[in-house]
Amino acid sequence: MSFSIAVRKSISAAHLLPGYPGRCSKLHGHTWVVEAEFSGPRLNEHGMLMDFDEAKRALEETLKPYDHSNLNEIDPFTRLAPTAENVAKIVFELLESKVKAQGIRLSCVRVWESPSTMASYGESKGA
Repeated sequence: MSFSIAVRKSISAAHLLPGYPGRCSKLHGHTWVVEAEFSGPRLNEHGMLMDFDEAKRALEETLKPYDHSNLNEIDPFTRLAPTAENVAKIVFELLESKVKAQGIRLSCVRVWESPSTMASYGESKGA
């Protein structure tokens, strides 16, 4: 058994999927909603797994380089297709390094391109 919390942050960013045989091969944008779920077996002395402000700050710092940008122009998406799946994986890896030292586990990152389309990376339990 473990406790979990989640925080969300939205950013605006453009991308295109090179070589994709559809509309997404053209430059277009989304208001991406990124959700990070953290988990752990114990609460701290304040009865929290992690302070929500701390979780939000870590997610905001991770996403800041991508906000109001063309993802295709930012490493690693200069060589990796900026699909929702790849964005979720990259955000997971970057965010995980920020919280790992605190003994908190990043369980999952979910990336919503629209209200009805989502990709996740990690121990996903669905939407």
